Amino acid sequence: MNNLGTLLYTWANGQMVGVDELGNKYYRSKKKKRWGREQRWCIFKGEVESSNVPAEWHGWLHHTVEEPLTTMVADSKPWSKSHEPNLTGTAQAYRPKGHALKGGERARATGDYEAWTPE
Repeated sequence: MNNLGTLLYTWANGQMVGVDELGNKYYRSKKKKRWGREQRWCIFKGEVESSNVPAEWHGWLHHTVEEPLTTMVADSKPWSKSHEPNLTGTAQAYRPKGHALKGGERARATGDYEAWTPE
């Protein structure tokens, strides 16, 4: 859920630039500049999670590019993967075999490891 203050600030000072495929809306300040550059921000659809910002908008938010790279999505290759949020710290996070939450049993060492011992 977005903060009420952010929504009010956006209504008063924001100019919408675009919407990504996840439904997040991106804004720039109408007139006020901070440290010589316009302010840019995102109103998330659903959970407020920074890893839900696709690459083409991330660069724009951080002033890496002047305009969002939305044409990059249209020109993407058929083999390129779609954006996925960072699932670290959630129940859907990747856990390899041997992880404590997957039984905790690791495969035995293959014998190619020799422990170092000081002389």
